[in-house]
Amino acid sequence: MGEQTIFADLHIHIGRTKTAKQVKIAASGHMTISAVLKEASTRKGLDMIGVIDCHVPEVLAELKQLIREGRAESLSGGGIRYGRTTLILGTEMEIWDESCRGPIHVLCYLPTLEVMTRFSTWMSKYQKNMTLSSQRSYVSMRELQQEVRALEGLFVPAHVFTPYKSVYGRGVETFMGEVMDLELVDGIELGLSSDSNMADQLPELHSFTFLTNSDAHSLPKIGREYQQLQVNEADFAHLKKALRREDNQRVIANYGLDPKLGKYHREVSQRLHQLAAGQQSAILNSPAPGTTGDHPPHRPPYIYQVPLEFIPGLGPKRLQKLINVFGSEMNVIHYASIDQLQQWIPTEVANMIVQARAGQAAIVSGGGGRYGKVSYTGEEAHRIE
Repeated sequence: MGEQTIFADLHIHIGRTKTAKQVKIAASGHMTISAVLKEASTRKGLDMIGVIDCHVPEVLAELKQLIREGRAESLSGGGIRYGRTTLILGTEMEIWDESCRGPIHVLCYLPTLEVMTRFSTWMSKYQKNMTLSSQRSYVSMRELQQEVRALEGLFVPAHVFTPYKSVYGRGVETFMGEVMDLELVDGIELGLSSDSNMADQLPELHSFTFLTNSDAHSLPKIGREYQQLQVNEADFAHLKKALRREDNQRVIANYGLDPKLGKYHREVSQRLHQLAAGQQSAILNSPAPGTTGDHPPHRPPYIYQVPLEFIPGLGPKRLQKLINVFGSEMNVIHYASIDQLQQWIPTEVANMIVQARAGQAAIVSGGGGRYGKVSYTGEEAHRIE
């Protein structure tokens, strides 16, 4: 195929296996691999998703069964196609070695079921419970990176500013290069409480592609943050090229919540001020702490959006009507005009969708573990959960 643009959310959890065994304890029991694939393909309209609990043996077995039954197919370029959606096989791990000085979550993506199965077996030497998500893995960060690279996978530090369990969120004054090999990092996941303006305050992040993902723990949260990719094929090989910005393939837009809606926005802002001050003293030509960073030439726009489920007056029935008419949430968000929307929902609700699309909603900042709020002209504030 020729050049195309696709929407991708690359951090989605599994709550339960097909036999109702827990995977991500905090995730909804409705989040089985089959349910996630169906939601992403038919309702959300996402072209690519990353499920980051694919190391679990029972999840691997269910995927193999879907392929045997002809409901999914393995792609020659890596990944699994289900309906309109390509599944990228991933796992989230918690690393704490001598260099980390605290827990750091990372995302590892592998190209095929066979390679993920090999990686899962390798992980079992360092992880006590392979049936659960995001477990502590007793392996050094650099050894993990080398294993992922040897398997031709992708390595991405997860939600890098989130307090407590991320590379910058542990309250330790370090550069990322002190805890991992930067040559083996394929991208940076920002998390819900930060955006490109905030992250580019740190010069050591300038060379990396930024990812904006949902970290979904329930079906409605899939696609609350995502990116638009320019690729020739929607498969693993071309995702890798996009993250590395090779052959004119790249991330062309990041879509996400205004970081003020993130439940750790105040903490992240304070932390970034400290980190930027430290890096300014260590690296020449750094931006001043507390200001917007200078974006590198390759940085795409970061576009603020509010999930459709938080539009006042757009209840489940109206939302479903729009999905039936326009085909998916992505089509409603990106392509339905105000005139088209007004044919199916009240004008004031259609206007709110357009306001949300344009980033014109009023925001009350989140912090202390509570999400922020969004409101529209004349409307009560609605908390993002």
